[in-house]
Amino acid sequence: MVQDLFDFSGKCVIVTGGSRGIGESTAKAFAERGARVAVLARNVDRAQATADSLGGEAKAYGVDVSDEASVTDAIGSVVTDFGGVDVLINNAGITKDNLLMRQSVDDWNQVIDINLRGTFLCSRAVLRPMIKKRAGRIVNITSVIGLTGNTGQGNYAASKAGIIGFTKSLAKEVASRAITVNAIAPGLIDTDMTRSLGEDAQKKILEGIPLGRFGDGAEVASATMFLASDAASYVTGEVLRVDGGMAM
Repeated sequence: MVQDLFDFSGKCVIVTGGSRGIGESTAKAFAERGARVAVLARNVDRAQATADSLGGEAKAYGVDVSDEASVTDAIGSVVTDFGGVDVLINNAGITKDNLLMRQSVDDWNQVIDINLRGTFLCSRAVLRPMIKKRAGRIVNITSVIGLTGNTGQGNYAASKAGIIGFTKSLAKEVASRAITVNAIAPGLIDTDMTRSLGEDAQKKILEGIPLGRFGDGAEVASATMFLASDAASYVTGEVLRVDGGMAM
């Protein structure tokens, strides 16, 4: 009998920013593969709605990923409720776009705090239980913008590029404990944000995507499951682009 490398039965998977968009698609994909999913989001009601839709042993937790105490409490509750943590998906993120000359310090700080600081805090919080088990998977959701940069997104690009450097550094630190750390760099994914773009803006963006379409959240989720699975047991410190060739 061939082993199902994408069977997550009994494993605890934490998804931050798991109440909508890529995070919701990812939580759903893991739940369908048997995982016990912890849906973390700032809006606990929305997180609860997502957890309820997943069924099984999914639970919702309210968290501000930029706040150390909030992260410590939330991850601690997950470990208590599920008896440990096997996979962490750092997906929570925001944008506050503007040209640098017009960008406020608050907008810069908010994006860095949630996107980059949040990834650091959540990763640090799961390390002790993972090291104790000598096993674990951390997958950080970055962006092709962290590789290419983009006009009006200096704060976002800096946060996502920082996640890439963080991913590689942490991968080296914990490899001896059989913990892998990788990143996914999505391109333009069909979400509420992209749907709100005007027709002309969408057309211009699509011209720069060789596959000629926006991606789907489920396609990002599939790549995330690969990096979290036994199929990727010898992959660490890697950045996998899911962008239709956008940053080729």
